[in-house]
Amino acid sequence: MTPRNRIKSDRRLGLSTLQDISALILQSHDLDETISNIVDIVAQRAQSDVCSLYLLEDDQQTLTLRATRGLDPAAVGTVKLKIGEGLTGKVAEEKRLLAIEEPQNHPQYRYFAETGEEQFHTFVGIPLFDRSFPVGVLVIQTRQARVFSEEEQATLTTIAFQVASIVVNARLLNTLDRYQFPDRATSGQKETAQTSLPTPDALSGKVAYPGVISGAVNIIDQHFGFADIFDECNIDVEEELKRLDEALRKTRIQTLYLEKRVADRLSQEDAAIFHTHLMILEDRGFIERLHELIEERHSAPYALKKVISGYVEAFDQMQDPYLRERAADMEDIGRRLLANLVGKQTEGLHLHHAGILIANKLLPSDMAILDHDMVQGMILESNEANSHSVIMAKAMGIPALIGVKGALTTIKPDAQIILDANAGRVYVNPSASIVEEYQRLEQDRLQEQEQLSALRDIPATTRDGQRIHLRSNIGLVSDVNVAKSNGAEGVGLYRTEFPYMARSTFPERDDQYQLYKKVVEDFNGQIVTIRTLDIGGDKALPYFTPPKEANPFMGWRSVRVSLDHREIFQTQIEAILMAAVHGPVRMLFPMISNMAEIRACKKVVRDAVEHLQKQGIPHRSDIPIGAMIEVPAAVRLAPHLAREVSFFALGTNDLIQYLLAADRSNPRVQSYYDPLHPAVLLSLDSLTRTAKENAVELCVCGEMASDPACLLALIGLGIREFSLSAPCLPRLKRFINRVDTEAAEELISQLLLEADGSTIRKALERAIEKLPASSH
Repeated sequence: MTPRNRIKSDRRLGLSTLQDISALILQSHDLDETISNIVDIVAQRAQSDVCSLYLLEDDQQTLTLRATRGLDPAAVGTVKLKIGEGLTGKVAEEKRLLAIEEPQNHPQYRYFAETGEEQFHTFVGIPLFDRSFPVGVLVIQTRQARVFSEEEQATLTTIAFQVASIVVNARLLNTLDRYQFPDRATSGQKETAQTSLPTPDALSGKVAYPGVISGAVNIIDQHFGFADIFDECNIDVEEELKRLDEALRKTRIQTLYLEKRVADRLSQEDAAIFHTHLMILEDRGFIERLHELIEERHSAPYALKKVISGYVEAFDQMQDPYLRERAADMEDIGRRLLANLVGKQTEGLHLHHAGILIANKLLPSDMAILDHDMVQGMILESNEANSHSVIMAKAMGIPALIGVKGALTTIKPDAQIILDANAGRVYVNPSASIVEEYQRLEQDRLQEQEQLSALRDIPATTRDGQRIHLRSNIGLVSDVNVAKSNGAEGVGLYRTEFPYMARSTFPERDDQYQLYKKVVEDFNGQIVTIRTLDIGGDKALPYFTPPKEANPFMGWRSVRVSLDHREIFQTQIEAILMAAVHGPVRMLFPMISNMAEIRACKKVVRDAVEHLQKQGIPHRSDIPIGAMIEVPAAVRLAPHLAREVSFFALGTNDLIQYLLAADRSNPRVQSYYDPLHPAVLLSLDSLTRTAKENAVELCVCGEMASDPACLLALIGLGIREFSLSAPCLPRLKRFINRVDTEAAEELISQLLLEADGSTIRKALERAIEKLPASSH
């Protein structure tokens, strides 16, 4: 194949195949039909004579041929191999792509007469994984001897990841289809009866997004649902089936509309959940179960109640937290189907005045339909921090509390409330004294906000003229405007895992490039530091959840995952290098703990540069590379790491908990998590000295710097660059203007001799009390 033809083949294979696979699942109704459609499209686009899919059985030892285009169809379900047996078993065992010519000459070649594969002279096998666990093997074969280019192999690997995700989802639906749904007709009433109500004037909850707002309420009345549906007599089965089919058709159309609306308002990533909704609405098992109940002479609404309730209970019983929270998606689908069955339009969910939303939970379609300008705050009874509605609320910057028990029974439609999402409190019809206090706080806040807004474009400088750089931590495109409005000098930490979390599959290179490009261009020449994917610990992807581990924060996470999946890693790095054409970009590798890791990361960067050069794609090959210093080993290795990188990013959140063996999210050991512990300050002092001696830039990226006492200590240690949540920046800028660096350095040199964190904090707080007022 000539280079030009090979490029055309790569494009034919890569640009539209993933989209076609996504489109095909909407036309597929079970696992067998789905994978049959997949092998057809991959064989066509790869211009191969054979595409076969082998799936791992429940015993995790046997691979079975489940779908093929090109081999004898009779071989499907009959050809089985053990892990390590034959070339296909070798791919599964070694967990890597295998591409060879004349496979029959390979010592591990295994011949199956029923397949007729002796006529094929090229073999490419790609392993399929889900959460690092093997799922199966995708096999490509050609009659003519053919060399698959690196580009083709990389594209096939990307396709394999999407195929693995689809197979897992299809298997999940199959599992749910086999689930024996119990009668839950009264479960909603039982749950309500068991709810313990807090006091009527003050409620508490968990902060989902901070802020304070007061005013009227908008209660989302969700009584229109399954609890109000009763069976009917004298059912016309044919008429009920027609009603159901028409409701399914309307709901699919509405889902497409909601997907487009959310994509236009927020982003394509935020809209991805509705793609999953479409899969369920097309699922054959789901539809057949509804039909069966109607054919038993139940009404369509009653059938829907029973089936959706069963699915919700099945999801609720799953151990995976992400899968448990998908119960909300089933409820969303059921409610919209029900609305179409009985003629009530969900588009009627309009707010007539601005206010604070009160609901048990908000479904993705609620957030899509609601006028966001009318939503001033959000109070939810459910405690699902990772639900899509909460993710959207954060993206829009709406103050929100979750897990507020009894909100719907305590708060009446005519109530006036104060939502304090900083303290996690809700005051219902508050007393005059509370209102007066919050009005005073609100006036103070507005006055302070006006003063702080004047500092937005003024550089942060200490009292003695030392320049301090304040950058922002961001995770979503919507964070960019918040960062700029608070005067951020670029991005010190772009957490790229957040866009990954909102999707249903790994994003393609161009998708990532467009996202990074927008952020870089929006900061108009200011530095944007992009951290590569950091998953694991408390951050999981819906389609790539890490395996269960006794201690996930010290397990398979962060850069360890990336280096074990280099195709995904290189794809992201290529997107970052491409985005660097549009402005100053730095690349940051997380959780580095040894020299082999940073060198391996740099090798992937070199491979990415070489690949982009071969493709003739514009990119920057000389962007600064940095290491995240967030484990004690990296602090000790800093002199060696300094010879490999251009800058350090100090992740104080993780470093402190690793140094002190204190999980910052565990309230039982919260008192042990002390940023001013002598061991922490001594480690930071050592790191700062190393960075200065080796002319390596150092930026503190954790929330430690948002504490004035800690910030004074960090300035005293000689740190001059910080990156944290954008809303903190104006206050920090004003505080920094009160600090004299020489005095701070002298103070910290004395405090480094102390042996107790509380003593250090008290000394810093006394010093803060004596600081002069800001000149700003």
